[in-house]
Order: sequence, then structure tokens, then C-alpha cells
Amino acid sequence: MAKKNTSRNGSIDKPVSTLNLVNSSQSNNDKIDVAETFSQSRQKSLSKEELLKALRLMLIARGIDTKAMNLLRQGKTYFHIAGAGHEAIQVAVGFSLDANKDWLFPYYRDLAVALSVGLTPQEFFLQCFAKADDPSTGGRQLPCHWGLKRINLPTQSSPTGTQFLNAVGSALAIVKRGERNIAYVSSGEGTTSQGEFHEAVNWASREKLPVLFVIENNKYAISVPVHSQTAGKKHSIAEMMSGYADLYRQRIDGTNFIECYTAVQDAIEYIKDGKGPALIEADVVRLLSHSSSDDQKKYRDPKELEEDLRNCPIEKLSQKLIKEGLLPLEEYEKLKLSVASEINLAADEAIKYPDPTAESAEEFVFDESGSKDKLEYEKSMPSGKPVVMVDAINHALHEEMENNSNIYVFGEDVADSKGGVFTATKGLSTKFGFDRVFNSPLAEASIIGVATGMALAGLRPVVEIQFGDYIWPAFMQFKDELTTIRFRSNNNWSAPVVTRVAVGGYIRGGLYHSQNIESIFSHLPGILIAYPSNAADAKGLLKTACRLNDPVLFCEHKGLYRQSFAMSPSPDKDYLVPFGKAKVVKEGNDLTVISYGVSLWDSLFAARRLEDEGFSVEVIDLRTIIPLDEETIFNSVKKTNKAIIIHEDTLTGGFGAEVAARIADNCFQYLDGPIKRIAAKDAFVPYSPILEYVILPNREQIYKGIKEILEY
Repeated sequence: MAKKNTSRNGSIDKPVSTLNLVNSSQSNNDKIDVAETFSQSRQKSLSKEELLKALRLMLIARGIDTKAMNLLRQGKTYFHIAGAGHEAIQVAVGFSLDANKDWLFPYYRDLAVALSVGLTPQEFFLQCFAKADDPSTGGRQLPCHWGLKRINLPTQSSPTGTQFLNAVGSALAIVKRGERNIAYVSSGEGTTSQGEFHEAVNWASREKLPVLFVIENNKYAISVPVHSQTAGKKHSIAEMMSGYADLYRQRIDGTNFIECYTAVQDAIEYIKDGKGPALIEADVVRLLSHSSSDDQKKYRDPKELEEDLRNCPIEKLSQKLIKEGLLPLEEYEKLKLSVASEINLAADEAIKYPDPTAESAEEFVFDESGSKDKLEYEKSMPSGKPVVMVDAINHALHEEMENNSNIYVFGEDVADSKGGVFTATKGLSTKFGFDRVFNSPLAEASIIGVATGMALAGLRPVVEIQFGDYIWPAFMQFKDELTTIRFRSNNNWSAPVVTRVAVGGYIRGGLYHSQNIESIFSHLPGILIAYPSNAADAKGLLKTACRLNDPVLFCEHKGLYRQSFAMSPSPDKDYLVPFGKAKVVKEGNDLTVISYGVSLWDSLFAARRLEDEGFSVEVIDLRTIIPLDEETIFNSVKKTNKAIIIHEDTLTGGFGAEVAARIADNCFQYLDGPIKRIAAKDAFVPYSPILEYVILPNREQIYKGIKEILEY
């Protein structure tokens, strides 16, 4: 039976400790026996002490809701999302989890869960007031987005549904480590309309992962009723998920604490027996509006609101305890006064804490520990047998998996005997086993969401997105989960995921196998972007990426995978290339060319051709987009007094515009001509080689463009 956590001495301001269940065979007046209402249920008992602690936690959660709304009306806070009406299922979950071992991904309404596993009222109000000492976010995230580093509760984000895949990733980490814990994740019923919820249930069911899904069905997604959200029978989420094998499903009265506790215990027992994940749909009531920005009286029938009040979970449990003689009425009144006093004191103390400083606003977008500076870069010159880029990448993966047992490689078709559609992962699963190298479902959001959860749990996922053109289903996982976790948690959590992705055109791939993606991802704070142009840099940058503490998007140009001119002598196993250090591949005095990827080579060929005509052209390979090596660029422009940026992505919004703007800001007085850009036309890449030649920058166009600036 799972361990259950609550607080000592009935105070949720104390550290959590393990509860002892009363054996169901015992009988005394301090127990309420739970009837066997489900096929998996066994008769369970709860002691008087446990029931009173549960009631106290529910009262604290409700009291905090009331206090937070009052503070907002007074203009002392800005936002609140209430959990009133959800407390019974939430406390039942909190009692059943081991907060020191299990992983928690609660949603924003899960106040009572957070309190049950160790969040104190004062810590709640530190977040409510956006104080610097808020342990969840340091004032960076909205209130009710829980996070505690002292337990396995990563700071949560706001998008609905993204947390499901993160929970699956943490559960996968549990399995990989051979642990016997679970990952808990929750949401309202409206969020189950999101595709990532179904992807998460699919992955968890497919691999029988230890995930407890709890859907708190309060019948409304803001103002949209459940019958407009789901096609499940009886508008039931549990019924809707009936097709998933090995998924244990229950629909329960989420306002009945004892029924909730029994159901959660049954579900955890099923999970820990290795049978698969479990889903509990708890029918609850929403006693307050969706959030402080909403007014449910505008769209809900008054009679329905009255009916919800009659199903208040606190009233149900308190009346049950009073009726059974476990809680005299006068003691209940004292309990409510004690809780109110505790909440008021917590708020009064929290508001005295310091606010974040203005100087801290930009901190923790990236790792600031200095660990990247301790790596030894380019210790040797690549001197091995010449190797093509795709093989250099393969060698890097082999070496880093040998170097770090926490590295796991997965994606579509990455396992042998396929070894990736470009063979970049060939031989990895044969050497390291299918436990560490495995195929994922064909679902890009799943790949990145699961990888994020694994990284939060301490593993090092190196995943593959087969084509950059198909990365977009995963974009929300990148934008809202992976890249923000360090910042939104005030440096308490990080997710160093390496995402390898094949990009670029010139391969007759048409619209959907030719895209470049670096400019779009460069707009996301918190992610490093590499874009190597040759085999040695590809290996050195990828090995570095596997050792950094930040997420990395690793762009691999398909057209360079096996190009002879992109071959390099193979570097040794210790060869690392630093991020943020561009390379001058050809020195010159008359003009600076800044480029990367295939365009770097076309620029270099043009520069050599122009050298025969008497011009001296300097060519810089950026190697990484983020961070950008401004120093090398500016020093070169100050020397040559002219600049041109050449890349394969479209002209409008391409990364070249960012480089040009920075040159203009910092080197304007040194320029003897306009800053020019050569890029793809603002159109899609067609399949026909004749049409592709027109859209993508070609060698003749690049040659003429460079010469035009030279002669300006």
C-alpha cells in the first residue's frame, strides 16, 4: 500500500511525515470503514487523526481561496485561481503520494494537493504577493503555479495540457532507474480536449508507465460546459479513454473524501503492481469562478450554483465526522477559527518579505553556474581519418553515451536496424540496448514533452526530430515548457534536452522537407542553437551540447550529411567546440561575409573565386546562432568596413536581419557601404529543381551579391 503524507500535529506549516493506516480488521469508534464500491477496492479504514488532518487541510485550502480573493479586492494582489469544491480528491491524492519520491505535475487549481505534500500557507502567500522568496517561482510566475525543489514538484506552467507529457517523461525516468514510484498529473475536464493529453495517455498505456492521471471534472472549462467539450459517453472522460489497453479507469464522486481516498489507493496499487497507468475522473463542483478574472454568474444557472453548494466536500466530510461522533460541533468551530488565524498570520508575515529586485529580472534565462566554462574546448586538432558529417554525428553520440550513462536517445525510427532515416543513430541501440535507445510514437510533441520530463528527473535525453518541417507540433513544448523552466522556477529546475533535427533544402525535398527553422527558434529565450557546416564542428558541438545544462536545438543540414566538401579529419573523443565562438574560415580585408550551413560553403566558394579577381574577402562561420559571437563579427567588420550576411532561410524575418541590426547598432561608424543580406525568396521551397534554384540562394547569386558590395 502506498505511503501517505500529511503534516505533523495537524499543522501544515510543519514538514511532511508518513501517516500510519489503521488496519481494516480493527474496530473502534475512531474509524470510518470504507465500503467496497469498486472492483479493485478493498475495505480500508482511516483513523480519527487522519480524517481530522484531511478536514483541516481542506479548510486551509478553502480559507486561502477566500483570503486571496479578499486581498485581490483590496488591491494587494493581482490574480487567483480557486480550487473551492475540489478539495476532497486533492487531499486524497496528497495523502496517498510519497512527496519525497513520487513526481507531481498538478494543475493550477490543485491548491489542496500542494498543501497536502508540504507547501505552507506562508509559501502560498509569498507567491500570491510575488515575493523574491517565493519558493515556487521567485515572483516570476502567476500565483497558483506550484513548485517545490525540496520535493519532486517542478514549477508548473500555464498552458493547459502540456504537463501531461512531462509527467510521462518523469514516469519513464522512474522506470529507467528501476524505482517503484509514480508520477501524478492532473487537469480539469476541458484540458482533455488537448491532443497532448491523449498523446500522454497513449505513451503511458503503451509502456505501462507508473502515471496517475486525475481529471477533476467540474463541468466547466471557463464558461464552456462539458457536453460541448467531450464526445465521451455520459460526457465522461473515463468512458472516452476506454480504448486504451492497460489503463485503469474509475469515475468517482470527487466531493466524497473517503470514496476519493479509496479510489486513489486502488489506482496506486494497480500502478505499483506494474499493470499500467491509472485514470481517475473525479466529479467535483466549482464553487467559485474559473479565476479572479471571471464571473461565472454571467453564464451559469443560479439553481446549478445552489446545487453545487449542497455538494460542498468540506460540508460532507465535516457533517460525517460530527454525525459519527468524531468531531464535536464546538471543536469544529474551534478548528475553523484556528485555521482562519493561521491563514491570516501567514498572509501578514508573507507581505513583509522583500520584493524581487529590478536587477534580477533577466537572470536565469540560461545556466549561470559557470559549468560550461570549465569544459576544455578544442584541446586537439582533428587529425583522424576524414569523415562525413552524418558519421561524425554518429561517432559523437556513441562517445557521449559511453561517457554518460544518463544519456537516452529516442525519436522516430532511431533504433536499429533502421538507425534513423539518415543513419545518424546507426548502431546505438545494438551497442547500448533498446532500454537507452528506442523508437518513440510518431508524435513530435510527445518526443519533446517526454524528454522534458525525463530531464527534470535528472536524465539526459538526446532526441531526434526527423525533419525540421515536422517540428511544429512540438513547438508549444519548446516555447512553454522546455525553454522556460529555469526562468519560471527562479533557477530551481532545468531541463537540458538536446534536440537533433535535420533541416534545409537543396535535396529536392519540396515544401515539407526543405525548411530552415533557426530564425523562429532564435526568438525563444532559454534555448541554445547550433548549426554546424562541417563534420568536425558537428561532432565537437554535439558533444558539447550533451554536456551543457541548457536545452539545445541542434540543426543538421541534410545537404551536408554526405557532402565531400563538408568532410573533416575525425576529431578524437575529447574534442569539444564551444558555443558562441564563431570561426574565421578565410581571412580577408575588403569585406566580411557572415554565414552558416550550406550557405557558408557557397560563400566560401564565391570568396575564392573573387580572390582570383583581386578581392580579399573574409568569411565567418557562425557555428552557433544562440549564443551569437558578436565579438568576432564586430572585429571583422571594423577591419573590412563592409558586411554581408548570407543564409538559406527566407529573407523576411531570417536570422540575418538580427545580425545586420547588431552590426548597424555597434559598427555603423566603421561602415563604408550598406549591410547586405542574401537569402531565400519569401516563398516556399518547390520540388522542381528548376523552381528550387530560383527560390533558394545559389552560388552565382551569392558571387554577384558579394561583388556588388565589394564594388560599392
